[in-house]
Amino acid sequence: MFDIQNYTSFVLAVLVFQLVPGAGTIAILNATARHGIAVGMAAVLGTLLGDFIMMFAAVAGLAATMQANPMLFQALQWFGAGYLCWMGWQLLRTPVNAAPVSQTEQSSPRVYFRQALTVSLTNPKVILFFVAFFPLFIQPQASALTLAVMMAHVTVLSLLYQAGLVLVGNAVAARLKALPSARKIATRLAGLALIGFGLKLAANNR
Repeated sequence: MFDIQNYTSFVLAVLVFQLVPGAGTIAILNATARHGIAVGMAAVLGTLLGDFIMMFAAVAGLAATMQANPMLFQALQWFGAGYLCWMGWQLLRTPVNAAPVSQTEQSSPRVYFRQALTVSLTNPKVILFFVAFFPLFIQPQASALTLAVMMAHVTVLSLLYQAGLVLVGNAVAARLKALPSARKIATRLAGLALIGFGLKLAANNR
């Protein structure tokens, strides 16, 4: 279908890729838990835009350029590791209470859009993933249109999964609002998870 070989396997592989939790998942859940569905969806859009840029860069051959310039690749990795640790530290040190957020806080989806976008863009290994992933499902006679269709599939499936993640996360957060201690623990765990992802990225950068 669409010159994509093993189409069903391709779709299933994309879904499995989404099910593996990463820094983007934590960013989406954090935005949703703190400010609700609208801000959570802003984080989703930031993640999708970042992933789309990575896919486009992979298709355009940027991965080969980055491999030819290891210093650029490492610089992006270190920046990404530092940014994830900074976000995690902010979650660890920010006071958590049961008081409702202010209207100003509720109207700040841009902040979480930028955070999710930065998290996505500062993980250059995503580019290499798509470079390795796409050729597995492309038929020899496939054209550039096939790559565009594959990118559209990844984007739409990611949107559906991450939107569902926001809805589930919002429902869980609504129950936790009545439990300040649980909400505090969840926030701290999210902070530790982001720091963990950052340290893992830094360790892999050695």
